[in-house]
Amino acid sequence: MATVFQRVDTRADLAAANDAAPTYRPTADEPFMSLRQQAYFRTKLEQWKEAMLRESQDTLSQLQIDSLREADLTDRASSETDWSIELRTRDRQRKLISKIDAALRRIDEGEYGYCEVSGEPISLGRLEARPIATMSIEAQERHERHEKVSRED
Repeated sequence: MATVFQRVDTRADLAAANDAAPTYRPTADEPFMSLRQQAYFRTKLEQWKEAMLRESQDTLSQLQIDSLREADLTDRASSETDWSIELRTRDRQRKLISKIDAALRRIDEGEYGYCEVSGEPISLGRLEARPIATMSIEAQERHERHEKVSRED
């Protein structure tokens, strides 16, 4: 796998690098996956995970409070459909949380931001839009084309 220019040894180093500039945004003008960039993406991933966990807890609390006691059959069906959609959303978020955890592990291991196929850096724009990305855009497109061809066979 690709190597990192600056290896992060502790979370304290990341926290200190991130506290320096709360409005910081990574740019191509600095070394790729510097301490500052790693701290930025770690914070972004952790905040995303915390938000999903809060939403999940809110959903559980609401499920315990609300019960499906609507007298009208149509209202009850509507409520059940709403809860079904909500639970499917939470299940997708559960899967996304595992991807976030994997991205955090990659930061710890110094592999974050590098394509798992080519070992090349993933663009900062792609990481900004999808911080759990494991492949560069080019590798992802090849992967998707291969999946499409495989499905058609």
